Amino acid sequence: MTTTARLFTPAFVLLGIADLGYFTAVGVAIYTLPLYVTGPVGSDTAGAGLAFGAFAVSSLILRPFAGRLSDRIGRRVPLVGGALLAAIALALTPLVDSLPMVVALRLLLGVAEAAFVVAGFAALADLAPPSRMGEAISYNSLGLYLGLALGPPLGELLLEHGNFTVAWMGAAVVVGLSALVVLGIGETRAPTEPDSGPVHLIHRSALAPGIGFCTSVIAMSGFLAFVSLHAVEVGLAATSLPLFVYGAVVVVCRVVFAKVPDRLPSLRLAAAALVVVAAGLSTMALSTTPVGLITGAALMALGITFSTPAFFSAIFATAGPGDRGAAAGTASAFLDLGLGGGPILLGLVARSAGIPWAFGVAAGVALLGCAWTVTLLRHKATKPTQV
Repeated sequence: MTTTARLFTPAFVLLGIADLGYFTAVGVAIYTLPLYVTGPVGSDTAGAGLAFGAFAVSSLILRPFAGRLSDRIGRRVPLVGGALLAAIALALTPLVDSLPMVVALRLLLGVAEAAFVVAGFAALADLAPPSRMGEAISYNSLGLYLGLALGPPLGELLLEHGNFTVAWMGAAVVVGLSALVVLGIGETRAPTEPDSGPVHLIHRSALAPGIGFCTSVIAMSGFLAFVSLHAVEVGLAATSLPLFVYGAVVVVCRVVFAKVPDRLPSLRLAAAALVVVAAGLSTMALSTTPVGLITGAALMALGITFSTPAFFSAIFATAGPGDRGAAAGTASAFLDLGLGGGPILLGLVARSAGIPWAFGVAAGVALLGCAWTVTLLRHKATKPTQV
């Protein structure tokens, strides 16, 4: 298959729009949750980290099952069901005022996350020509990062002109609309794929690159969980600005450099991207000023631009049509490990030593991930016959 194989089909575009709706709601939640937990709920930064990461517990457990379910029954049902369940969890959040109840709803959101994200990745792999997989991931992720860029300012706007209830309900409406969009995609799984045979919940070839991917997510999660609070600490008037800059830089760079992940060795690109992520977090840790925060956010965004397409290209290269759901479930489980464990552990660092120290630790995690990925490159070099 050549690089001229068609990529922008109606289904591919609709999947991106559905992702935009889902992750715009996530962006609203990213901005609103720490303020809600440390405000009306009456908890602290550690509580905010716990609430932020709690969804990943249920999502982590269920992602492998969601992957195999999407391989068995198709992608459409998990996509629609996940979006609707997310809308319910978000709509119920302003009705609770205790940390345990917020955590419970975040766990419910994790169920939705497992279904929607895993099925979405599998559908993307169905729709993308193999020779353009990196480019497809880059373009598809625009929905995610536009959502992360637009969601926080939307959340700030809803809070300023309404209240927490308005913000959470607004997020619920947006993700509900994405469920309607998914209905127009249709089923992407090829009908000729087998529906019987041994069930493997874990795609073993995804484990090694998944570890490297996990370190990038831990680093990113520390930024996402605490940047709103840090913006207040450094005196930044528009507290959603760092998240907007982060999302906007990723979106622009994913468009400009969309073809790069298909032209460079995936693991080599991923290792370099982790170094840039660490540089951005180190800048935020060492320069506790508005300029340092914005500069660091932009640098980290540049690294994230390439890390996710690079790691996922390496992972999906090991999966066939009948294993894409399992590969997506295994790889995205590392997303939950990072998004769940990262904010909890870094929240403890933030509580004891401050948010800049949490950013510094996150930078160290990214550098460890770079070292791990380099070892994978060396191992691959010693086995040239492996695919």
